[in-house]
Amino acid sequence: MKKIQKLLTTIILVMATSIAFTATPGDDPAAAKYPEGAKIYAAKCVACHQVTGLGIPNAFPPLKASDYLMADKKRAVEQVLNGSHEEMTVNGAVYNLPMPFQVDTHKDAVDVINYVLNAWGNDGGSISVDEVKDIKIVR
Repeated sequence: MKKIQKLLTTIILVMATSIAFTATPGDDPAAAKYPEGAKIYAAKCVACHQVTGLGIPNAFPPLKASDYLMADKKRAVEQVLNGSHEEMTVNGAVYNLPMPFQVDTHKDAVDVINYVLNAWGNDGGSISVDEVKDIKIVR
C-alpha cells in the first residue's frame, strides 16, 4: 500500500508541476455559485481531474458527466474526506489508483462536491452538511 501511495504522490507532483498553479476552473457558472468549492478544486483536485473535469484516461476518472459521481453524492463527500482505495467504474472505464483524502472538514467536502456536481455542464444538484454529518472522518 505504501508503494502505491508513493507512486500516486509522485504522479500527482509531476502532473502538478505541468499545470499553472493559478489555474482556475474557468468561467463556469458553478464557480460563481460555489466559489469556496471552486477554490478547493483548483488547489486540491485539478492536478488529477484537470481544469476541464475530464480527468486523465486510465489514471484519474472524469468528474464531468460522471455516472459514478452522480450516482451517490454522499459517497463523493466521503471520498473527498477519507480518500478512496476502491476500484471504480466510471462511464464504463475502470480506475484503481487510490485517492488520498483532500479536505479536513465536512463543510469543505460539501463545498467542493457541490462545485463538482454543477461544473462543466453537470446538473447534479447539491448536498448539505446536514446530509453528511454522520460520515466519520477516518484516516
